Amino acid sequence: MSDIKKNFSRRDFIKRAGAAGVGAALLPLSVLNNAHGSSTTNAPEQMMVPKRPFGKTGANVSILSLGGVLKPSDQLVFRQAYKTGVTYWDTADSYGWGKNEKAIGKYFAKYPDDRKNVFLVTKAATSNPEKLTEKLNTSLQRMNTSYIDMYFIHYVSNVKKELTAAVKNWAEKTKAQGKIRLFGFSAHKNMEDGLLAAAKLGWIDGIMMSYNYRLMVQDKMKRAVEACVEAGIGLTAMKTQATFSANFYASIGSETDDALKMTENFLKKGYTEEQAKLKVVWENPHIASICSAMPNMTILKANVDAALNKKELSGADRQRLQRYAQHTAPGYCAGCSQICESATDLDVPISDILRCSMYHHSYGDRVAALRLFNEIPANVKSNILKADYSKAEKYCPQKIQIGKVIKKAYDDLI
Repeated sequence: MSDIKKNFSRRDFIKRAGAAGVGAALLPLSVLNNAHGSSTTNAPEQMMVPKRPFGKTGANVSILSLGGVLKPSDQLVFRQAYKTGVTYWDTADSYGWGKNEKAIGKYFAKYPDDRKNVFLVTKAATSNPEKLTEKLNTSLQRMNTSYIDMYFIHYVSNVKKELTAAVKNWAEKTKAQGKIRLFGFSAHKNMEDGLLAAAKLGWIDGIMMSYNYRLMVQDKMKRAVEACVEAGIGLTAMKTQATFSANFYASIGSETDDALKMTENFLKKGYTEEQAKLKVVWENPHIASICSAMPNMTILKANVDAALNKKELSGADRQRLQRYAQHTAPGYCAGCSQICESATDLDVPISDILRCSMYHHSYGDRVAALRLFNEIPANVKSNILKADYSKAEKYCPQKIQIGKVIKKAYDDLI
């Protein structure tokens, strides 16, 4: 057997062992099922996913948020999330071309009393006040609700340009109408600059940003989070698994013995590598919640188990994650697009394309990858194969082989 095949076989064995063994080490979901027979979240507190303050907004939210794209037929996932205390539900008007919002609406139609216990978040990718009104009204109708707890502008990369005085006026007016309670934005790139700028505005209630074991240790991210905490902004972490942007495992070492030993060590302690990545983010008390894609009961169970497990990561565990982050850095885009994109001779949205690659290869979600890729204008796409990425690669802090990854993503998705 070749080394590569040996590693893959061993990895698959570990994954199977994790799926079978972790549930025994942590609180079984069946116990939670038996404890929650009604539609209200009135079970013993220790059996529910804990809550944290959402900045200084006065809202308390579950530390685990139900994200991802769920269909109207996925009602059991919503039901089980609610029963286990996962009452922060995240969506967007574009998820599943509106099907995710309709799925939530179907749930509230059946369980209308549950609405008051759910912290409901949706998003729209526009800074145009008229379009925001139109999209918000559509979202309200789809989800069978009269208000949204947190309304985000989606994919903000430049706070100064996108969060204008007109947007501020729209948010204040819409709050006064009772259609939204809180307002903020989500950020997939240039997160640190966005957080720092938002902290100075004085009218942003919440931010959802890429934040994980790779990013949280960086000085600029620490300063950005501290600034938002001081400003009272509620923070939600996403992309906490920090998976690779492309399927180049052999070259970036994701199947090394070091990575496998790290996984084995976590399993011996009662949690998987994925659960450890959640736990290390929760160690920062200022992160109110983690938004995680949970499209099925298996992932929901694993994430709930992690949220209920009070066993703390050791210093050695954190060091293992950091060594792994350093070793696999060339496969992960940190979203600092201002560095690489300004160094490229043609207009190419490098970080957006790398995110498409991540969805495709790491998440196995080709539909999401294509949706994002197809949002890139045709004239910009034509630059992808023409651009010179040598300077961008030189300045990339992660040392990503940008040209190779970008061109592979183009070939995969065009």
